[in-house]
Amino acid sequence: MTFMTNTTPNTLVLGGTGKTGNRVARALAEKGVGVRTAARSGADVHFDWNDASTYGPALEGVDRVYLVPPANDLDFAGTVGAFLDVASATGVRHVTYLSARGVEGAPPEVAMVAVEQDLAGRGEMTSTIVRPAWFMQNFSESFFLPTIVEDGVIPAPTGDGAEAFVSADDIAEVAATTLAQPGAHAGQTYTLTGPEPLTMAQAAQKIGSAAGREVTHVDLERQAWIDATVAAGVPADYAAMLGGLFDLIKSSAQATTTDDIRRVTGRPAQSFDHFIT
Repeated sequence: MTFMTNTTPNTLVLGGTGKTGNRVARALAEKGVGVRTAARSGADVHFDWNDASTYGPALEGVDRVYLVPPANDLDFAGTVGAFLDVASATGVRHVTYLSARGVEGAPPEVAMVAVEQDLAGRGEMTSTIVRPAWFMQNFSESFFLPTIVEDGVIPAPTGDGAEAFVSADDIAEVAATTLAQPGAHAGQTYTLTGPEPLTMAQAAQKIGSAAGREVTHVDLERQAWIDATVAAGVPADYAAMLGGLFDLIKSSAQATTTDDIRRVTGRPAQSFDHFIT
């Protein structure tokens, strides 16, 4: 399903068929903003990060972009920079960038950090940085934690650590608000969390209660999880990076919550119970 509206599109949504992109496009359309979705297939226009010839047609006539970096890639800063050069030349004046919580402590050579810095240095366009916690939808729309209800387990090397899981619906609403009103959010960085931190065991209990069966957290050894993820087809370097993200949960480094969702949207963040329902 695509979201090309009767309004002339002025906002390009990259990853338009993905977890956040699809939701951002819907939220923008509901706000009356002209939207063009872009993806390798199933969107309004074809877009491929590995084919620079697709950049110009996707950007034609738009002045705002929801930027989702390439998936399964740890070295995307140069590719994104080349895209932003084209975006600047074709008249884009605002970018809302989907980054990640915790990158503020990463070195500048990390791709997500490098893109944030690239955007900050572009005087011809404004930007808003969105740094979400782990998506609640990773439990239902991702290879991270598949077949939870069927298998009755959440396999994750997180110990008793907690994370303030956030709903992709809230991420999308924040992003759409910044794109609909870029002047009000230019230069801002928003850290998005749910209203409460949960351990994987607590998340499993909630999922099991809603499903009417027992679901438990299995605290795998980190390398075992990485090996299983690689065996499922994920590139080894990307799987190792995901293992590092699990370390953040294990340490409860991101168990604190923020009020940024309420600040931007005027309503509280959705709870995990609401997501499960």
